[in-house]
Amino acid sequence: MNGSPHIVSDVMTHTVVAVGRDASFKEIVELMRQWRVSALPVLAGEGRVIGVVSEADLLPKEEFRDSDPDRFTQMRRLPDLAKAGALTAGELMSTPAVTVHADATLAQAARVMAQRQVKRLPVVNGEGLLEGVVSRGDLLKVFLRSDDDIAEEVRREIVAALFPPPLPRVRVDVSDGVVTLTGRVGNTALVPVAARLARAVEGVVDVECHLTSGSGAAVRASG
Repeated sequence: MNGSPHIVSDVMTHTVVAVGRDASFKEIVELMRQWRVSALPVLAGEGRVIGVVSEADLLPKEEFRDSDPDRFTQMRRLPDLAKAGALTAGELMSTPAVTVHADATLAQAARVMAQRQVKRLPVVNGEGLLEGVVSRGDLLKVFLRSDDDIAEEVRREIVAALFPPPLPRVRVDVSDGVVTLTGRVGNTALVPVAARLARAVEGVVDVECHLTSGSGAAVRASG
C-alpha cells in the first residue's frame, strides 16, 4: 500500500508558546489565559524540552491556600503540597516531559495521550528540541476529512490493489465516514483484509462489508 497516512506533523500546531524554567507562576497563568492552552512546554538552552507545566500543576496553590499542611502530609500528598509553594516553572513542571516525534502516526500519539493521561504533547526532533505541539483536538481533525476523499483513497489504495481487473468491480460508498464495500470477489480470503485496511484509513468511522463470492455466497468480515 502506498497511501500517505497522516502523521503528527500534518496536524500539529507549529507556532507554540513556551516558557523557561525561571518563568514565574503569574506569568505562566497569564500565558495560558492569553493563548487559551492548558499546558506549556518548559525549555532550556536552544529549545530543548525539559518538562511541561499544566493547569494541574498550578491548582495546588489554590487548593492548599487555607488548608492545614500537616493533614495533607498525613495523606501522603507531599508532591502536591510542594507544588503549592512553587514559584517558577522549574519548580512546578512535570518532568521528564511526555513528548512525541513529528513523524509519529496519529494513532501512536493518541495512545501516548491515553496512557499518560495528558491532553497535549510537545513535538520534538531527534535532539529533543521543540518543533510544535499536538493536542487531542488536533488528532480529531482527520474526522473532518470529506467522504469523497476517503472513498477515493479506499478505491485507489485498497480495492485496486486487492481486487484488480478483470475481477468484478467492488463498489465503495462513504457516508459520514462510514465505508461500505459491496460487490462480488474472486478470493474471499481477501475480504477481511479489505475491511481491516479500510478501517485503518484516516477519517474512517466504521466499515461495513457486503461482499459476496463469485458464486453469490455472502462473506462476512469485521473491520
